[in-house]
Amino acid sequence: MTLRVIGAGLGRTGTNSLKLALEQLLGEPCYHTHEVVLNLDHVPLWQHAFQTGNADWETIFDGYGATVDWPGCCFWRDLSSMYPEALVVLSARSNPDEWWASAQRTVFASMNRGPLPGLEGWYEMMQNAMSPFTDHWNDKDAAIAAYERHNNEVRHSVPSARLLEWTPEQGWAPLCEALDAPLPEAPFPHVNTTPEFRQLAALD
Repeated sequence: MTLRVIGAGLGRTGTNSLKLALEQLLGEPCYHTHEVVLNLDHVPLWQHAFQTGNADWETIFDGYGATVDWPGCCFWRDLSSMYPEALVVLSARSNPDEWWASAQRTVFASMNRGPLPGLEGWYEMMQNAMSPFTDHWNDKDAAIAAYERHNNEVRHSVPSARLLEWTPEQGWAPLCEALDAPLPEAPFPHVNTTPEFRQLAALD
């Protein structure tokens, strides 16, 4: 199986909702950081990728038709070269302040708290995934600057014919058009809200 969609957007840009939507449109599983939690044997594969810049993508993405969120979004350049026919989706929030407000209360809060028992390796992998993005995720200005820098790098590097910029509010239509897929009758999934994340991550 080959990747048909590469998610270049950072976490807290509707990636979990995007995952469910892509699985419905493609009829194939979509990789997400939650997949690493469920398959902790993937942690050494990602650690190798971060340490060497090389990865066994075929093994990591075996059985998947798409990838979104960390850690895959760190390797959007490599993956877009590896899978030249894949659509690159840059997911984003309506504005950077909205993204920061969500990330600060969820992903960044969980990183500040430290690893849950049994997820020490996953936590270290996430540290490696987020450090190239910024080492200062508790600094609003630094984090937003890194978020905008990342998004601009994707915009200026991926040919427009391959790139879809998408926000959760847009729902199905842009994805269906880009993938030449029929518009589902079901409402677009909206999951992993800030309260849901905080409850799942035992932050509250």
